[in-house]
Amino acid sequence: MSEQISGKVNAGGFFLLLEDGEHRRFLLLRHANRWDLPKGHCEPDESFLDAAIRELQEETGIRREMIALDPDFMFELSYTVQYRAQTPQTSQKVVRYFLAYLRKKPQITLTEHLSAHWMEWNPSKQIQTETIDSVISAVASHLESR
Repeated sequence: MSEQISGKVNAGGFFLLLEDGEHRRFLLLRHANRWDLPKGHCEPDESFLDAAIRELQEETGIRREMIALDPDFMFELSYTVQYRAQTPQTSQKVVRYFLAYLRKKPQITLTEHLSAHWMEWNPSKQIQTETIDSVISAVASHLESR
């Protein structure tokens, strides 16, 4: 029996790199059972980038003026997700990730996650095969090409 896809969900997110001196780290947010990058669903008529900026501030307290957006990077993932509701639905989710830099470690204000962690930059380390690892790989390729 094939799975029915009931809709499409768009989301925008950020891969945040903290570059302070010789160290490079990136931000991970902790859900109860997994790590995630700051991201969230696009509101009606909202662009992927606008959603990413809004969600970044909502989830971490980091405002747009605190980051330096990399205009040459965008990475898109598409995968199926099952949302738990009264009637479970399977949707096709499209997430566009943007790359942004921070020079100074900001104060994180969590609203939707259990914790936040600045992970040492190590592109070969596996974190979450289905999503995060492919974003890390794309960021690593982008940084090498600069």
